[in-house]
Amino acid sequence: PEVTVDFYKKLVAVGDGGCGKTSLLSTYIMGVFPENLRATVFNTVITEVNVGKKKVRLSLCDTAGQETYDVLRTRSYADTDVIVILFAIDAPESLDNVEVRWSPEVKHFSPKVPILLVGNKKDLREDPETIEVLRERRQSPVSYQQGLAVAKKIKAKGYLECSAKDGTGVSEVVLRACRLAIGRRRFNFFAKLCCSYN
Repeated sequence: PEVTVDFYKKLVAVGDGGCGKTSLLSTYIMGVFPENLRATVFNTVITEVNVGKKKVRLSLCDTAGQETYDVLRTRSYADTDVIVILFAIDAPESLDNVEVRWSPEVKHFSPKVPILLVGNKKDLREDPETIEVLRERRQSPVSYQQGLAVAKKIKAKGYLECSAKDGTGVSEVVLRACRLAIGRRRFNFFAKLCCSYN
């Protein structure tokens, strides 16, 4: 029998090249971390997500972070229902770019679309090699508090962290994005911080 779909929604993932957009979406779809990935130019995959008793057919649009593909990427914003801005926890500059590049771009092309900010590569926050490499540059992995602060600044509807590599938090990212897309959570951003942020 044909499955009844309650909502058809579109998610667009943006962020710096190498922050893990393709890995996150691939891990969600396939259930395993893809080891050998090339840089994405543009890719869309359709999946079904259960949100409570509702079934959502979700188009996952993966975009290229490189400036070379700016024109192609900006076309992906058309008719989107939720935007996931990703940064990498092991790359502090990718969080800086959320404020200076990605949030302004998203708000220009999709001013009324809810944003979910996601810190990927959570597994590297405590990784000794990552910590040492960043220390040599006088940097450190992005803390949860730093990510949350940027989420508030850009008026994101939530902040989550995940690891595409070990799968931690991946399903939660897609589920939260779905909820935002179908408008199930229409609460005050700061009044419900304990519920809307993990």
